[in-house]
Formats: sequence, structure tokens, C-alpha cells
Amino acid sequence: MKKIFVLPISLMLAFTSCCQKNATCQTSNEQAILDAIQTRVSVRQFTGEEVSEEQIQTLLKCAFSAPTAVNKQPWDILVITDKEIIKQIGEKFPNSRCQNNPSVVFCLCGNMEKALEGEAREYWIQDVSAAMENLLLAAHGMGLGAVWVGIHPISERVQAHRELLGLPSHVVPLGLAVVGHPNEQPEVKNKFKEENIHYNKW
Repeated sequence: MKKIFVLPISLMLAFTSCCQKNATCQTSNEQAILDAIQTRVSVRQFTGEEVSEEQIQTLLKCAFSAPTAVNKQPWDILVITDKEIIKQIGEKFPNSRCQNNPSVVFCLCGNMEKALEGEAREYWIQDVSAAMENLLLAAHGMGLGAVWVGIHPISERVQAHRELLGLPSHVVPLGLAVVGHPNEQPEVKNKFKEENIHYNKW
């Protein structure tokens, strides 16, 4: 399988700044973004090498750049770097891969005090999911590996993470982004299926 080189996110941002003046630059920026989206994979094995504070801040900024209904931004992100807490999550939830030497774990949450009211309140799920995807794509663009571990809507998982992480009752953990330097190279899957596409009407 042909490997696709993905530019670091810093270069992607640099391309963005020059694209208004340079058509070649625009093409490069477009390709870097498309490659990042189409080659991102879930990484579950990590080297244990630390992710820098600067990288963590970049990931957070990218997460918070996600679209959000009525710009409510009903999210909070808990950044977990304490190895003992990461170990506890891994022991309680082996499928989280927190026992596989990640450097940092992000718990992306919906804050119901910031969410819309009525039926529209549930838009928090879409908003926080968009933030999660931004973070995963940013990690991939930076040469890091990451996996999305679901928590909500399984009540047992929600309650367990609330207790373990000290989350208040109005904060709902949607999922974990387990991040580190990759210690594996999963194959990129082709998920494009024509039968799942409909035009104009079903």
C-alpha cells in the first residue's frame, strides 16, 4: 500500500496564511487537509514518549475551533497527564487503551449549563463530537496517534468517569481522546461505499 505523507499541522497553518496570494500554495494546503482526513486511523499502541505542553495547547485550540449550534460552545475538556489517573482508567476500562502508554488523555464533556434549552439541548452531543474529531485530525496532522473512546450514552461508563475524574453532575463525559506517539501503523481503511449515498430524495 502506498504511504501518504501528511504535513504537520504547523505547516498546514502556514499554508493557509499564504493561500490567498499563491495558487500553488492553495493546492498544497488543500491536499494536506484532504490527506489528513482520509488517512487518519485509530492508534491504540503508544511509545510512552511525552506529548509536549505546546502540542497539548495546539490540540485544545483545534478542538475549540469546531462548529457549534448557535455558538453556545457547550463543552469542557479535562486534560489528564497524571499517569496514575490514566492507569486507573485503563484498569477499569481496558478497551480505553489507557494501559498502552499514552502520554495524555482528553476527556471531552458536555456542560449542560452552557447547552441550549428544550429539545435543542441535545445538540451538545454534535458540538462535542465535532470538537473530538477536530482534536483527532489535529493529532494525526502533528504526527501523533489517537483513539476515540466512547463514554456517553452508556450510563455505567458516564457514572464511573464522573466518580473517577470528579466531574460535577451538570457535566456529561462524551468520550476520551487517548493520545500519544504511535507505536503501530494501522492500515488505512477505505470506508467509501456508494450504496450509502442518496441524492435529492431517498
